[in-house]
Amino acid sequence: MRRDGRGGSPTAVTDDDPAATDADRRAVAAAAGTSHAAFLGPGRTPDGGLPVRFFTATAELSGCGHGTVAAQAVRLARTALGELIDRQHTGGRTFDTLAIRRPAGIEVWLDQGLVALRHPAADERAAIVAALGLTATDPHPADVPCVAAPGAPRMLVPVRDRSALFRVRPHFGRLTAACRRYGLLGCFVYVPPVGDRPGAARMFAPAIGVDEDVANANSTGCLAAHLLDTTGAQTIAIEVEQGDSLGRPAGVLASARREPTGIATRVGGLAVVHDSHGEREDCVGNRRRTHSLPLSTYSAQGVLRQGPHDGGVSRS
Repeated sequence: MRRDGRGGSPTAVTDDDPAATDADRRAVAAAAGTSHAAFLGPGRTPDGGLPVRFFTATAELSGCGHGTVAAQAVRLARTALGELIDRQHTGGRTFDTLAIRRPAGIEVWLDQGLVALRHPAADERAAIVAALGLTATDPHPADVPCVAAPGAPRMLVPVRDRSALFRVRPHFGRLTAACRRYGLLGCFVYVPPVGDRPGAARMFAPAIGVDEDVANANSTGCLAAHLLDTTGAQTIAIEVEQGDSLGRPAGVLASARREPTGIATRVGGLAVVHDSHGEREDCVGNRRRTHSLPLSTYSAQGVLRQGPHDGGVSRS
């Protein structure tokens, strides 16, 4: 999701081919040079969801936040509509999505659902911190790591400031082994937002083939849930800057709210649609291509300035 008109996290998006294998789908992400690829399935699930699957070059994901932004942006771009309220089915879960045309691109929000939070065991925490290469002075003085799971669990690791964040140089072999040992998708190293200043973060997920992600929307939602859990508030809205260490500045907004069954979150951003030749399209034609070539690539551009639970976006 680009910031200040630069950077962003591109995602390859294509119509799924029923004849394709999962190896074919993994190859799309590798060929497109993107961290993820989204595959739009035909038809609907019994509860009305549009099937969408996500793959990295090495594995299928049970969910992908910025991939969902890209997938829903292309669906709206293929129509003449100004707004598309829909439902998506990914990783065994069907959830609400909202896409709206804006002057700067297509605004997309998705319901992340409930986020489960837990404290990591001492050995789990120590293994991840050691693999990240954090020094004794890097940890945040007040915040502590936690494991957050909107589906796939990941560890949220706070550090004291942006200098500490940008110094992180993980040992990817050790981090891969630790994540697999403890069943983690990866780790989201962050500096919490303070007042009006956005937070900052870096997402490492070598166990699924992504050493460092440009922007990770689902982990931003997890962070919103964690920060809400540490306060007495009913809702929270945050902005988190990402991608600077990779030279692709990005930003994601997320909000969290307390519900009777737990903490629920939403994440969103703006998507700019480019075709496979790098040209921007206001409306992508209903072309189908084989699984060997992505239909379109997307770069989520900019961030929303108002949380959806504070009047920013109406819910379906």
